[in-house]
This record gives sequence, structure tokens and C-alpha cells, in this order.
Amino acid sequence: MSDTGQSRADAEVTIVAHHVGGVGGMERQLAQLALGLRRRGHDVTVIAHECALPAGSGVRFHRVRGPSRPFLLGYPWFLLFGSLAVRRWRRGVLHVTGAIVWNRADVIAVHYIHQVGVITPSRDSLIFRAHVRAIGLVSRIGERMCFRRNSSARFVCVSNGVADEVRAHYPALADRVVTIYNGVDTDAFAPGAHREQARELRRRLGVAEDALLAVFVGSEWERKGLGPLIEALALAPEWQLAVAGAGDRDAYGALAESHGVASAIHWLGELRDVEAVYEMADAFVLPSAYETFSLVTFEAAASGLPILAAPVNGVRELIDDGRNGLLITREPAVIAERLRRLGSTPELRAHLGEQARASALRFSWAQMVLDHEQLYEQVLTPRRSRRAPPPARPAGPPA
Repeated sequence: MSDTGQSRADAEVTIVAHHVGGVGGMERQLAQLALGLRRRGHDVTVIAHECALPAGSGVRFHRVRGPSRPFLLGYPWFLLFGSLAVRRWRRGVLHVTGAIVWNRADVIAVHYIHQVGVITPSRDSLIFRAHVRAIGLVSRIGERMCFRRNSSARFVCVSNGVADEVRAHYPALADRVVTIYNGVDTDAFAPGAHREQARELRRRLGVAEDALLAVFVGSEWERKGLGPLIEALALAPEWQLAVAGAGDRDAYGALAESHGVASAIHWLGELRDVEAVYEMADAFVLPSAYETFSLVTFEAAASGLPILAAPVNGVRELIDDGRNGLLITREPAVIAERLRRLGSTPELRAHLGEQARASALRFSWAQMVLDHEQLYEQVLTPRRSRRAPPPARPAGPPA
């Protein structure tokens, strides 16, 4: 969809989200969508709490001021004031991220299905667990209400697994569901692109150049399986582990102590840039119980790492067991067996990493932007038909 031959309104897109740009995978995807559309000549408006885009991007930003946390306050706040902001500043195609405003949208991006998704508390206490249950209840109610109100919208899912979940829980929307995969920056996440930074990071962590180092990236550690991975280290003592992300460090540190592997784990905290983390590693491990796309797995694959991951949404569409990665369960013994196999066979690590990189190249940011552009074209075509003037009536015979 280009500007040529179209009215200005046809080239306009309004993206609505809580946050655009920043640390999270969804936030980075939205930033690249906005920037990619703008580079292709579209007029792009973002309505959000926060928008972290480069200066001079040309993207128009309208901030929804107010609290974003805690969720039980921030969610209804944005539902109200975000909806009012959309009524005021909406331009062209309305692309909404999830069930966050009450307006009728053209496109609803589904990064997570609350009827299915598992939200785990960051701390194991009664208060935190009650808070998580309340978040889940509010999210499910909001999702049902907004999805049903937008039965004529296109529901864009980030993987085929999520698309199947939408169809299962919202059968009336089945014919409105499409899949557009998230994209990966295959230039930034590439073998050798951050070699010097990786060497320096290993040096700072005290990891020898010839030591085997696995990497785990992500928050929500209970759901993503950090516990089983720590237990697996005790059965694969030749490996060390770097953990990037936020979680209950004390609880998982105690778990590592109890299994005698505390000295083998390097806690990196939450990082904005993780390219060098992948570059310094010998394998990527994610024994997650549930994902929608698992962007970190695709980033690790693009970086040329051998992948050990559970067959969750997204991973199933990337990893062919034994060809470009190894599928695992959450059983520590299974994870350890795969780690030992990789550790003892450098040729296998190299082969799986090369094949993972080749598979990840199909999921580029450019393709993600193009797929959205084509979807917007489908949304706009009926509108142009309605706006087109009726054909001129043929002239009658001369008098």
C-alpha cells in the first residue's frame, strides 16, 4: 500500500498500545511496526502511555497521561482515557494492541490470550498470588467484552498457536483471525555482530573463553522454567548459565544453592540490549510452559545459537527437532541430557546454530511490516469502493 493514487486518509494508521518501544518484546515489535510503516511513506499516529522512538522518526505521538501501574488501576484508567484519546486523535486505520480501549477498531493485535495465558506471581506470597488472580479475572473480562464488541475487526495473532486459541475461545471470530508473525532484527542479531562486547561480558563475568555457557532470557521465571533449568545444571556440571531478566532473585538463588550450582549461575538483571548476551553463549535454553511467540527464541536463533526449547507457540513454527534445534520438556533430566549432548559434540552445536540462523531469516522486521501493510489494504479496499463516485451515466441519443 503506497501513497500513489490514494487519498491521504488511506495512508494513515493509528497504533494504540500501553507502551511502544523499550525492553519488552511486544513493545519492540510495535516500535518497528510504527517505524517501518513511516519509512514506507505512511502517516503514523501512536496513542500510548509511553512511546520510545528515535528523535525525528516522523511518528506522531499522543500521550495518555496517568498511572500504568499497578495493573488494577492502570488498566481501567487507560480503557477510559485511552478510548477518549482515540476518539480525538484517531486517523485512518485503527490498530489496537489487545483489549485496551473501548473503541471499534479495524485491527486488533493479539499478543496474548488471557483466557489461556498463565500469569505467574513474581513472589511466592499470598498477597502476590491474590493480586495475580485479580489481574487474570479483570483481563479475561476486559478481553471478552472488547473482542465481542469488535466482531467485525481483523484479529492479528503473532503465531498459529495463538490464532488457534482465539478460534477456540471466540468461535464467532474464527473467520476474522489471521496470523502475522513477529519480526526479528536479523542484522543486529547475527553471528559475530557483537563479538568484542561478548568477549568483554564473558571477562567481566569470569567465564573462561573455553567454558560452556548457556543463556536464559526472560522474566516470569516460574512460567518460563528457570527452576527446572537450574536443577538441570546439577546434572550437567560442565555448563554454566547466564540469566538475563527480572524475577525473584533470592528464591532462585536459594534454589541454586540447594543444588550446589550457585557458582555456575551469572545473574545479569533486566537488560535493554541482549545481543551480546546471545553472542557470548554456546546455547540458548527455554523450558517455558506457555508462550505466544517467544521472541527471545527467535533472537537467539538469528544469533546462530543452538536452541533447546519447549514446543510452545512460536517455537513449534521455528524449531524442527534435531535439524535446527532440540525440543525439551520441563524435566531437569531431559534438559540435562540435551545439554550434555551439545557439550560433548561441538559439531552438533555448530550445525544446529547454522540451521537456526537460516530458519530465523524468514521472520524479518521488513516482512512483518509488509504483512501488516497488506492487511491494512484489505481493510481499506471496501472503504474506497464506498467513497468512489458512481460511474457516469451514458449520454442519451441525440434529440
